[in-house]
Amino acid sequence: MEDEYSYEIKIPEERVAVLIGSAGKTKKEIEELTQSSLEISKEGDVIINGKDAVGLYTVREIVKAIGRGFNPKTAEYLLKPDYALEIIDLSVVTGKNKNTMERLKGRVIGTKGKAREEVERLSDTNISVYGKTVAIIGEISHVTMAREALAMLIQGAMHKTVYHYLERKKKEILFGNI
Repeated sequence: MEDEYSYEIKIPEERVAVLIGSAGKTKKEIEELTQSSLEISKEGDVIINGKDAVGLYTVREIVKAIGRGFNPKTAEYLLKPDYALEIIDLSVVTGKNKNTMERLKGRVIGTKGKAREEVERLSDTNISVYGKTVAIIGEISHVTMAREALAMLIQGAMHKTVYHYLERKKKEILFGNI
């Protein structure tokens, strides 16, 4: 008899409907893709069960990503072997100061979403700003690059400086150190 493994995770209540999907479609799709089962309460408590411990870790990351604002299709990128989810907790930097939190989220998003779009484009990642967090999904090396760029923005670097950094890093990934 194979062992059954389990994870418990909490997601925001307002993201439960996204995780379940219309008529349970998203939940079923995740379960089928990962050979796991999800028990989801309306309060956001999620229990993930399955026989593959490594696979369950991936399911947990997918559920976490949906809980952090990603749409399910984007979260499913985490099924790819070299993809990762990185979550930056802005409250570590801001403490309880709501004004600072909003200002930093504004720096990450930019006017009409331009900063987030540029970081996504230059780093080939997907970024979600949700609640007190910024989350990144992409290939591991690209997530590392995007995390560094976002850290620069959070620390007050000029947007132009961050974009130049990303362009340089992208060239290094493509062509090596030139």
